[in-house]
This record gives sequence, structure tokens and C-alpha cells, in this order.
Amino acid sequence: MDLAALWQGLGWPLVRLCFFVSLGLLVGTLIEALNWVRFVAVLATPLTRAARLTDVSGAAFSMAFFSGVSANTMLAEAHARGRITGRELLFSNLFNSMPTFFLHLPTMYAITRSIVGQLADVYVGLAVLAAVLRTGAVVLAGRLFNPPLEEGCIPCRLDEQKPHSLREALGRALSRFSRRIRRILGITVPVYALFFLLQEWGLFTAIETFMATHLSFLSWLPPQVISVVALQSTGELAAGLSALRPLLDQGAIAPNMAVLTLLLGNVLSSPMRTIRHQYPYYAGIFPQRVAVRLIVASQTLRAASMALVTAGYVLFAF
Repeated sequence: MDLAALWQGLGWPLVRLCFFVSLGLLVGTLIEALNWVRFVAVLATPLTRAARLTDVSGAAFSMAFFSGVSANTMLAEAHARGRITGRELLFSNLFNSMPTFFLHLPTMYAITRSIVGQLADVYVGLAVLAAVLRTGAVVLAGRLFNPPLEEGCIPCRLDEQKPHSLREALGRALSRFSRRIRRILGITVPVYALFFLLQEWGLFTAIETFMATHLSFLSWLPPQVISVVALQSTGELAAGLSALRPLLDQGAIAPNMAVLTLLLGNVLSSPMRTIRHQYPYYAGIFPQRVAVRLIVASQTLRAASMALVTAGYVLFAF
């Protein structure tokens, strides 16, 4: 591989990744230092109280609407200091899936709408429903398994942590940012480079081929649909959408089958999404064992919620 190809394949994407991770962490850290999460925490209080999650989890939930990296960093630091238990860390990370989902929703909808048109409304709407179901499941599980909370309110405790001046807030934000970004990028960059090499060596292509030839349980689908599902299961939504558009234009599949194809690809993409997208930056925030535990739990819950929504769609649309 020549230098130009290496820059296009690894250098530039890695620069973009580092830039957006750093920007998200910096903005999130500044929001945290300025105590702006209080305003969202007020709205989140009924949910966090219902799930029996503490003020740290409530603040992280609020932060996740602005930056998922900052929210997870907040949880990791609280867990390391003993402010939250391992159980609450797990519940809080799962609880944050909804604001994290909504953080990326505009981009997801824009891409889907631009390629498949009005079908995006159905597909994205079902994905939103799955996110709401995940949150409901976490609240119910927290209510059943977490101990009762002490008296007090999340916004009140957040007020106790607010800075006295803008200068203090900026100093606190820069101090936290410099400490956090070194660890995150120190692990994220080499892990990303490793997965780039695995891609170049053909690992993910081999997995895609394997899945395309071993999806016998989807034999009831049209053959061309199976190939789209296999392509989307590699974790690339745009690739699956681009392969689906010609089938719609040619009338090879009905609109309801196109939506089902996207839903199935979403469910089957969980393992690859974990390997290629979630693990690199989780490994930079949490200890390895904790990172794996959180990723497995979040992707299992995500896949289960999408499978439930997919089953409901099949019952009503076919």
C-alpha cells in the first residue's frame, strides 16, 4: 500500500476520529464544568428516580445528550472513586443508550431519508420505538434490582458542584479534558489502527462472505434481500441502503420488505458494530474487563429491542 492510500484509508479517518472525539469531550467537559447539565437533569429526574439511579447517573444521562464520550468518562471516574457500584455503572450505561441514540438520530435520519425516501420515516420511527423500549426495560430493571435512594434531588446536588466563576469553570474543564483525552486517545488510536489492518488483511470481508453464505435461517427472504442484510450486518448502514435503493427502483422488492430488510440488518449488525465502532473508544475509557461487560450488555439489549420491534412489524405489515 502506498502512502497516498495509507493516508486515505487510515491517516485521514484517524485524524477525523481524534478531532471529533476531542471536540465532543471538550464540549462535554465544558458543559459539565459550567453545570449546564442541571437543566436536562431536571427533566431526567423522574426517570432516574424511577430507576433508582443516583445523582451521578442522572448527570451522566443529561450529559449523554451532548456527548456520549463525556457521559461515559463521568461514569468511569465515579466508578473508579467508589461513588457508584458496578451494578449502577451497568444500569447507567444502558440507561444512556436513549440520549446517545438521539444524539446521532439527525445524521442517521438524513442519510436514510436521502437514499430510501419516505421509507426512512418508518424505519427510523421503529428504531426510536426500540430505543424507548430499551429505556423502559432499564427503568423497570433498576426499580426491581437497585436499592432505594437517599432523600434529596439530583438538581440540588448538581447545584452544590457548580463553579463560582467562568474562569474557574474553564480551568476545571481544561484540567479534566487534558487528563481524560490522553487516556482515551492513547488506547483508541492503536486499537483503530489495528482494526484498519484487519480490514486490509480481509478479515471483515471474510466475515461478510461467511454471513452471506450461512444465513440459512433467512431463506424465506428473496435472495437479493439476503445480500443486502449481509452487507448491512457489517455495521455500515449507508452500504446497505445503497444496495437496497436499486431493488426499490426496479420493483424487485415491496416497500414493506425493504423496511424489514433494514430492520434485520440492524439486528444482525450488533456483533460487527461492537468490534468495529464501540470497542475502540470504550477501551480508552473503561478498564478492559468492564468495557467488555458494558459492550456485551448494551449490544445484547439493543439487538433484543430491535428484534422485538422487527417481530411486531412483521405481524402488522405482512
